[in-house]
Amino acid sequence: MIELFTARTPNGIKIPIALEELNIPYEVHKLSLGGAELRSPEFRKINPNAKIPAIRDRSAAGDDDVILFESGAILLYLAETYGGLIGSSPASRARAMSWLFLQVAGLGPAMGNAGHFLARSDRESYAFGRFEGEARRHFDLLETRLNAVEWLDGDAYSIADIAHFSWARSASYAGLDLRAFPALSAWVEKIEHRPATRRAFARLDA
Repeated sequence: MIELFTARTPNGIKIPIALEELNIPYEVHKLSLGGAELRSPEFRKINPNAKIPAIRDRSAAGDDDVILFESGAILLYLAETYGGLIGSSPASRARAMSWLFLQVAGLGPAMGNAGHFLARSDRESYAFGRFEGEARRHFDLLETRLNAVEWLDGDAYSIADIAHFSWARSASYAGLDLRAFPALSAWVEKIEHRPATRRAFARLDA
């Protein structure tokens, strides 16, 4: 059984979607962002950085539980350990890894920072413009890719799609309009209608 510590945020929804796609049993611990639970000594044993998502895999081989934090690391662990969502050939696996880490290192931080400055009444125009521009550039990359392929690794639905979906569907957070990216918008809608995605959202909303 996997214990999932998460919230309904772009990073937080990635993991239940992957768990549902891989049909892995899990228990959800929903945490409040900024709440005392995140800063508690108990949770810091799970994630010293005091953020979601994180997991504790009690079904791992050996005597010790496997604990992971950072959404990209968790997605990669689940795909490799439980088999699926990563591509069966070296080429498709490499593409999935490349797109996964593009989201982790690029789109996520750009959108997070853009959203931070957008929400401030005294926002500094250069800072917002810088991060919103980077987020838009990544959306353009995704739009170009999805005009050429159905899924980001070029072969099948993978952890790379899950990682980008969670942020692309929240385009307005960074001041972007998803409708300006037709291929990306259609791809987001397709993932939203996957049964595993619906089950994941239902678990988070329960």
